[in-house]
Amino acid sequence: MANIQSLDPSASPLDYYGWELRRQREAHGLKQGQLGEIIFCTGSLIGQIETTKKVPTRDFSERVDAALGTDGVFSRLAGLVLRSQLPNWFQPYAEMEAKAAYISTYQAQLVYGLLQTEEYARAVLATSKPDDLDGLLAARLERQRILEQVQPPLAWAVLDEAALHRPIGGADVMRKQLARLLDFISHRWMRIQVLPFCAGEHPGLAGSFTVLRFDDHPEIFYTEDMMSGHMTANPETVREAFLHYAHLQAAALSVGDSAALIARVMEERYGDRPEQGAVA
Repeated sequence: MANIQSLDPSASPLDYYGWELRRQREAHGLKQGQLGEIIFCTGSLIGQIETTKKVPTRDFSERVDAALGTDGVFSRLAGLVLRSQLPNWFQPYAEMEAKAAYISTYQAQLVYGLLQTEEYARAVLATSKPDDLDGLLAARLERQRILEQVQPPLAWAVLDEAALHRPIGGADVMRKQLARLLDFISHRWMRIQVLPFCAGEHPGLAGSFTVLRFDDHPEIFYTEDMMSGHMTANPETVREAFLHYAHLQAAALSVGDSAALIARVMEERYGDRPEQGAVA
């Protein structure tokens, strides 16, 4: 086990978090178990976070701030720590995604990451057998916070119908996931369209992609393969991506018809029906 006294607080956001947590805890004269009792967790968890064996969640960070009176220090650090848990090749995109004013995404296989439930995301992330599934999951859920901002990005997601039918995590997980998609029907800043199977051939056959727009930065086109992501601000590439996206939107069902299809798949394939008025 790592000795926290050997941690270099400049090595990474996670190292700094653990180092600072121990420093603040000791400054308040608390043992790990005592702090754990105050914030309703085990002393072992405190020790694991202090030695970077566990990644702190945002909820944990908020409770530590309240207990130690640290004025939001750990809550602010949580975002940096969680983002650092993303794959190295994905981090540059995540940073740009968090700054985007407008997000346009086409997803060919899965529900868009910002719309995934915790259970669905866990099932997806587990397929690569990561060393720290909980850390990756916490990082993905942290990404979703951009939709909860006072001024979130205007986001538009076109989902291939295949994403509705692929039973990621089983029927119960999918039922909750589709219900979450329906929750976004009344969301002011997010719009979801489904590209139905009957659309036939379309410009998205090559795979998923996302285009980001900014208030003060050139647009960015992003796509990824099995091993890495690819991001470019090349104007010709971005222009072509916008053209493809416009064609996908035109071929997709309307927002209302998309909601009806999601509700129908939810009922017929996963054995439940949404609450009355969910697609109104």
